[in-house]
Amino acid sequence: MLKRLFPQEEMTSINQFFNVLIGKYNHTVQQIGIGDFVDMPTEQGLDIKLIWVLALLLIAVAMFVKNKPRMDAVGVIMIAALPFTGIITVEETLIGFSDPNIILIAVLFVLGEGLVRTGVARNIGDWISNKAGGNEVKLLVLLMLAVAGLGSVMSSTAIVAIFIPVVFRICNTTGISPSHLMMPMSFAALISGMMTLISTAPNLVVNSELIRQGEGGFDFFTITPFGLSILFLGILYMLFARKWLPDNADKLGKKNRKPTFKDWIEKYDLKTREYRVQILEGSVLLQSLISEFNHLEESVHLIAVERIDGREAVFIRPSKQMTFLVGDILLLDVRLDKSLLQEVCENLGVELIKLSSGKKYLTSLSQELGMTEAIIPAQSLFVGKTIKEARIRAESGLTVTGLWRGTHAITDEFLDQKLKVGDTILVTGFWEDIKRISQEKDNLVLLHLPSEFDEVIPAANKAPHAIIILTVVVFIMVTGLLPNVHAVILGCLAMGFFRILDMNSAYNSISWKSLVLIVGMMPFSIALQRTGGVEMAANGLLAIVGEKAPWIALGSLFFITAVLGLFISNTATAVLMAPIAIAMAYELELSPYPFAMSVILAASSAFMTPVSSPVNTLVVAPGNYSFGDFIKIGVPFTIIVMIIAVFLIPLILPF
Repeated sequence: MLKRLFPQEEMTSINQFFNVLIGKYNHTVQQIGIGDFVDMPTEQGLDIKLIWVLALLLIAVAMFVKNKPRMDAVGVIMIAALPFTGIITVEETLIGFSDPNIILIAVLFVLGEGLVRTGVARNIGDWISNKAGGNEVKLLVLLMLAVAGLGSVMSSTAIVAIFIPVVFRICNTTGISPSHLMMPMSFAALISGMMTLISTAPNLVVNSELIRQGEGGFDFFTITPFGLSILFLGILYMLFARKWLPDNADKLGKKNRKPTFKDWIEKYDLKTREYRVQILEGSVLLQSLISEFNHLEESVHLIAVERIDGREAVFIRPSKQMTFLVGDILLLDVRLDKSLLQEVCENLGVELIKLSSGKKYLTSLSQELGMTEAIIPAQSLFVGKTIKEARIRAESGLTVTGLWRGTHAITDEFLDQKLKVGDTILVTGFWEDIKRISQEKDNLVLLHLPSEFDEVIPAANKAPHAIIILTVVVFIMVTGLLPNVHAVILGCLAMGFFRILDMNSAYNSISWKSLVLIVGMMPFSIALQRTGGVEMAANGLLAIVGEKAPWIALGSLFFITAVLGLFISNTATAVLMAPIAIAMAYELELSPYPFAMSVILAASSAFMTPVSSPVNTLVVAPGNYSFGDFIKIGVPFTIIVMIIAVFLIPLILPF
């Protein structure tokens, strides 16, 4: 594998370069104190072990680039392969599953699901969508500002986990492809790490090293001018670069798009059949049971009853023994022309609610009422019976509002049509009934659940509880009263206590694909440190730029920190690079603050690959991105950020 990647003469040059660095600058590194941070083995055979690790790393990158196999499978392959190098044990390759950051990511998915189930995330998405008016430019700007602002005081990973469903909500509403917003969101989340001292762990690592070296450390907002400048630049860049973002997510969404209520209303010609009528004083229906309403079932079907209970509207499933009350609103499927319907309304003592004063209920009440298509299987007891004879309403609680046979809908006297194997019926009613028949496949087999089903809010009345829980969790994370993972776990337990979530919905909300990928790549950090790969990179930086101009030193420091961040966590990179940066400043007899700031900014500039940060990894699947998409967008932006950082750092933090 290595021979294919590097010709023999190039391998020889590389080995010579590394040997010179290790031999010539070993004393310098000891002076810096890098041994305090990394325990490197020195036994013979170090070089061959490093080559094995680099070979596996190159193989992983090659698979990422080809996108075959899928990224989480690559993570599993690396977990299985690394122990064969003899550098790390099987237990160490699996240590990521107990890493607090991995647990934090998992429980943040659960916390985000709580915001979705209560409608909080939907309301945020609606607010952004309403402010932007469906304009993609405004949506991108508002989204990046919101994510960067919130990420300045809490985990950027938390922000992305919470905002992924928000972006999906916006895309479903506006028709914009998720691929056009997911990457800008992840970039904004990374930039949020440049906003305040506590916004990301590497900032605190570098600040701690400054204090350990006897310096004063950074203030809370020292980094903020850099973050605001890069955020502004990032928004401008993404407005331009969005044309490079793939359209494959949008095409995939159109190909596999779920049907909507609107699709079915047009398919089964329901737009002229849905009506709402209100029961008036003196109506003949007030003295009748709903069962006596059945004499109209040939032409008028009662879907549900809307009744005002206090200040809230309650939707009731019709039952035989239920009685009507004054003010009840009946949701009907009517097969009469409007003049006959008006006559029926006058005879019954009900008022037809005009379209100008009320919306069509099939689309405006999608939280309460649903519809779905179901096919008649060969073993169904409904085969050979008419819809009336099949008593589908009595069996399922759902009303049959359409029949599709072959290539067209049957609209004339469809209730008298005998059902055949393969017929498709459209049923309308309460979501609970639809969920129930989805599990009963003997008489009806559901073909589709509409996109509206994904937007049903199971715990809408718990939104205040969710907001309070989130506020408390954020407060604990900002103040540091408890470790982040502990605070979020308590928040998830509170979500369960108030019945916002159950265990099934919590498990289903976690993106296991993203977690496995992150865990699979984490062992490379240990392997590279033990084989001297990280130290070798640090030595190379000192050898190349130790005596150069400070601006060149800043740029080189930024570059090597960003590159290291491709392979190991940005926190580990900060641990390794912070003492080197400060030592470089002392050697050049300059202030250490500009050099420390270069490491901070570079550690958060993990824009180049989908595996360089968990923030990027989380949006790969939702945005349907390939490895190359991040290379294409992230590498130029990283270079731009490096240039801006080298220009701004000396202006704000003089040498």
